[in-house]
Amino acid sequence: MRRLALALTATLLLTAAGPGVPPPLPTDAINPALVLPPPPAEGSAVAIEELGELHRIQAVRTPADIERAKSDSKTKDVSVFNAAVGPGIDLLKMPATAALFAMVRAEEKRDADAAKDLFKRKRPWIADPTVASCSTDDEPLTSYPSGHATMGYSMAAILARLVPSHAPTIMQRAAVYAQSRIICEVHFRSDVIGGQALGMVVADRLMQDAAFRKQFDMAKQELDAVVR
Repeated sequence: MRRLALALTATLLLTAAGPGVPPPLPTDAINPALVLPPPPAEGSAVAIEELGELHRIQAVRTPADIERAKSDSKTKDVSVFNAAVGPGIDLLKMPATAALFAMVRAEEKRDADAAKDLFKRKRPWIADPTVASCSTDDEPLTSYPSGHATMGYSMAAILARLVPSHAPTIMQRAAVYAQSRIICEVHFRSDVIGGQALGMVVADRLMQDAAFRKQFDMAKQELDAVVR
């Protein structure tokens, strides 16, 4: 009976945390101007080196590398960590867990979007048209920080707390997911570093929120029952 009640409650929470779920923290909880340094100035030595890195990657990346990076680019939810948690695990089919990470997604996206709007850094293909990005569909002044890196590291930091026995694998997957943005040449190195920093801050602030912690505890109970 207790398990049934938990499942029903989690299902209701998942429904509430579906498309349009509001970010759980107050709008002023995370100020990107206080969390992140500005990106390297255009034409600076660091910016020139970052462009050089993209050209070096462009020369050695394989078609398989590009396809893997594109696949990561298309996935913007916690399912990117399925394999890191264990065989046969589908985190999106676990109601309490999926609801928790819908909350993470809503928060980190708002914060990453605010940071992008603040810094307005040019995307690599705008800064240098010879960069062969996988896609040029993104807005041209949204390079810093990487939204994918922000999502990956914020979710990884929460998931690692939920499943500490798999924490190293989870964090490594976040690193690979973020690196895919560089392989695809849609971000510079400092964009990914900025996304990592912002993502970790988002995770830390969420863990201090009482409502989020309540949902976290439900997800922990759900995961403890299936993860080995």
